[in-house]
Amino acid sequence: MDRPAPDHAAPSTPESASVWEDFLDIFYAPSSVFARREHGSFWIPMLVVTLLLGILVFVNSGVNDPMMEAEMARGMARADDPRVTEEAMAQMRGVTATIGKITAVISTPFVILFVALATWVAAKLIGAKQTWHAALVVAAYSYVPRVLEAVLTGVLGLFVDPAHLDGAYRMRLGFGWFLDPDTTSPLMIALLGRIDVFTIWITVLLAIGVAVTGRVDRGRAILAGVIIWVLGGLPAILGAVAAALRG
Repeated sequence: MDRPAPDHAAPSTPESASVWEDFLDIFYAPSSVFARREHGSFWIPMLVVTLLLGILVFVNSGVNDPMMEAEMARGMARADDPRVTEEAMAQMRGVTATIGKITAVISTPFVILFVALATWVAAKLIGAKQTWHAALVVAAYSYVPRVLEAVLTGVLGLFVDPAHLDGAYRMRLGFGWFLDPDTTSPLMIALLGRIDVFTIWITVLLAIGVAVTGRVDRGRAILAGVIIWVLGGLPAILGAVAAALRG
C-alpha cells in the first residue's frame, strides 16, 4: 500500500539551540531563530541589545556628540530666538550630550516595542496569524543588527572628516550619508534617510519573522515588510512636517 503523502502545511518541530546561538544565527539563519523562539522570551534579546547599544553609545560619543550638537544648533537656528547666544549654546552642549546618551540607552526598549507594534499591525493587515508575543520576539531579535551598525559607526568615525558629522543621518550607510542637513529639507532627509543598509536589513528580518510566525507566503511577507518600513518612518516624517509647519 502506498504511504499517505506528508502534510506540508504542518509546521516542523524547531531545532533546539542555546540562547546565545540565536544572536549568531539571526545573521544567517533568521527563520530558524524565529521558529524556535516564537513562544520563547523576548526579554533576553531585548535586554542584551539594550545593554550592548548602551555601552556603544558611550564608546561612540566622539562620533555621536558632534552630530547631536549640530542638530541642536540647527534647531535653535530655526527657532530664531534672540536669547540663545553662543555662550548659552556652549553651556547647553555638555548637558545635551549627557541627556542624549541617557535617552539613547533608555529609549531602546521603547523603540523595540514600537517596531513590534508596527510588525504586528502589518501582520494583521495582510491576514497573518502572528500573535503579539511573537511580534515582540521577532522585533527583539531583528534589532540585533543595530549593534553591528553601532560598532561599524565607531570604526568609520575614526576615518571620516569631523566636518561630516553635522547631522543625525550622516553616519547611516545609505542616502543619509550624502544628504547635507543644511541644504536638504528635513522631510526629504526623513524620507531618504530610511533607505540605508541596516534599516532595510532589519525590515527584511521582520518580514521573515512575519512569514515564519504568521504562517504566510513570501508575497504577503514582502508586503508586510513594505508596510513595516513605511510605519517605521512615520515618527520622523511627522516630526519633519511639524517642524516645517512651525517654520
